[in-house]
Amino acid sequence: MNKIKISAVAYTNTKAFIYGLANSPIINKIDLSLDIPSDCAAKVINGQVDIGLMPVAAIPNVPNANIVANYCIGSDGAVNSVFIFSKVPVNEIKILRLDAHSRTSNNLAKVLLKFHWEKEVAFTTDQNAETDAFVLIGDRTFGKTQDFAFVYDMGEEWKKLTGLPFMYAAWVANKEISQDFKDEFNAALKFGLDHRQEVLAELPPVSNFDLEDYLYHKLQFEVTEDRMKAMHLFLSYIEELDRVKV
Repeated sequence: MNKIKISAVAYTNTKAFIYGLANSPIINKIDLSLDIPSDCAAKVINGQVDIGLMPVAAIPNVPNANIVANYCIGSDGAVNSVFIFSKVPVNEIKILRLDAHSRTSNNLAKVLLKFHWEKEVAFTTDQNAETDAFVLIGDRTFGKTQDFAFVYDMGEEWKKLTGLPFMYAAWVANKEISQDFKDEFNAALKFGLDHRQEVLAELPPVSNFDLEDYLYHKLQFEVTEDRMKAMHLFLSYIEELDRVKV
């Protein structure tokens, strides 16, 4: 039997999923690679893998895209790992540096600036550029909120704008996946979530950051009706931004 190729993100927010896959019989049926979000998306889009835990902003670019799991990376309000860090208040930002790791977070920053803060800014992908503010996501943000004058948690700001939770990444396939595999896959992901204490025990401690609070409270992992509604609203905001640019 050909193994299902899967790409997952190598951040702390996915450790429970990786634990579940690695400690379930499904591990013998998959080839698993660990990537940054943007590479995970690229692999799903170009067919290098069959399934990826990919940024939702990239889903429209996936041929035959279909969400294959009941679990995701989400939050309901502050997530504590998806930020705009700034030297100035948001209404004074002139140039924002985007994060090379994630299309969703970059687009979320653009959506919030346009529709929440009603602020026009310039964007750069030059990681060495001197800017007023920048997007940063994932483990690289842990313990860093005290280092900047102004800190904006984008999960919290999205909640203020829409009243909805958010879905940052979903398990997306570029082909039809059998129901038997999806059932086994979901069971493995749930197993990992049910064993977050074991995952925490394996993680190195981080100063000024509560990993247990992050994995149990800030992050939410269920694909709910409201989270799907939020995803479609988010994608519609991105479409509107793209129309404005044309």
